[in-house]
Amino acid sequence: MTGNLSLLGSTGSIGTQTLDVVRKLGIPVCALAAHSNIDLLEQQAREFSPKLVAVYEEQAALELKKRLADSHIEVTVGMEGLCQAAKYPEADVVLNAVVGMVGLQPTLEAIEAQKNVALANKETLVAGGTLVMEKAKQKGIKILPVDSEHSAIFQCLQGCPTPKALNRLILTASGGPFFGKTREELKQVTPQQALKHPNWNMGAKVTIDSATMMNKGLELMEAFWLFSMPVDRIDIVVHRESIVHSLIEYQDHSMIAQMGVPDMRIPIQYAITWPERYPSPVEQLDLTKVGSLTFYSPDEETFTCLRACKKAIRKGGLAPAAANGANETAVPLFLQGKISFPDIGCLVEQAVERQEAGTVSCLEDILQADNAARAFVLDSVGAR
Repeated sequence: MTGNLSLLGSTGSIGTQTLDVVRKLGIPVCALAAHSNIDLLEQQAREFSPKLVAVYEEQAALELKKRLADSHIEVTVGMEGLCQAAKYPEADVVLNAVVGMVGLQPTLEAIEAQKNVALANKETLVAGGTLVMEKAKQKGIKILPVDSEHSAIFQCLQGCPTPKALNRLILTASGGPFFGKTREELKQVTPQQALKHPNWNMGAKVTIDSATMMNKGLELMEAFWLFSMPVDRIDIVVHRESIVHSLIEYQDHSMIAQMGVPDMRIPIQYAITWPERYPSPVEQLDLTKVGSLTFYSPDEETFTCLRACKKAIRKGGLAPAAANGANETAVPLFLQGKISFPDIGCLVEQAVERQEAGTVSCLEDILQADNAARAFVLDSVGAR
């Protein structure tokens, strides 16, 4: 089992489920990091007694420091604090569950400090895949996937004899709350409707990404980097029941699937205990209750975020960073009622098309492409 854990994004959906796993397995926590929810972060700090707690928002960090004055817990602030938690000397594994581009720099810091990274932050590989995978290889550390789909593929690959034996990867998608809807119908979608996911309990950003199928586009780009698989050999199928979490196909056309109830604690636990398996807090899957499993082709003409992500990864270079930056800016605008649901995909696709591929040589290159895409979206809707 893993030694000390540093958990970035401890108050979010993945973070709280990680602590549920940690609690049951008795894994020590040496560092916690969150954005600004200090009420929950204080509770976590008092329960798990980390040596360091990082708060991204400055005023919240100052308040938490006062609250924890009776403890020996060090409180740090901002990106610097987040990076301190990521490279904390006593950490054996860093689980990165922060949302958005803010997660890229801490991932790079953790790798530099030779920490294995359990990765739930999609943007790290979407925008910075070149830098992250090169540095991980250079430092000899593992990037362990936490997303249910990538964890499923990772688990299936444990029995793969050689890379040559593998034919393709198949990512499953729930299809979100608007499966089967037309583009015209999607124009009337409200944020409240988009936030009702049929199977998973997730944060607002990830839930909207699932509804637009941007989530699946991001996962396709992640899979490209995680498994060194050409995009033309990564397929996506809509699987409404969310029981088959993903599959692999061998050269002989046999398939291996990973299945389970839709509960993130399974992939979280496997990422932090790999290569071992332990009893899980998750209920057993009863196939007789499920009854049937269905699979459909995704509709890229209606859910254009997926199409935009395929264009971005094929274009390469800085295009994926532009896709991600545009989406991260468009989603809040939709939630605020400033753009329509289909506008998200339109803006992402336009940001990809206007971004030159260029060369990713350093973190600054990625941040510039990200900022340019965000500015484009805000200017396009007059929101600056």
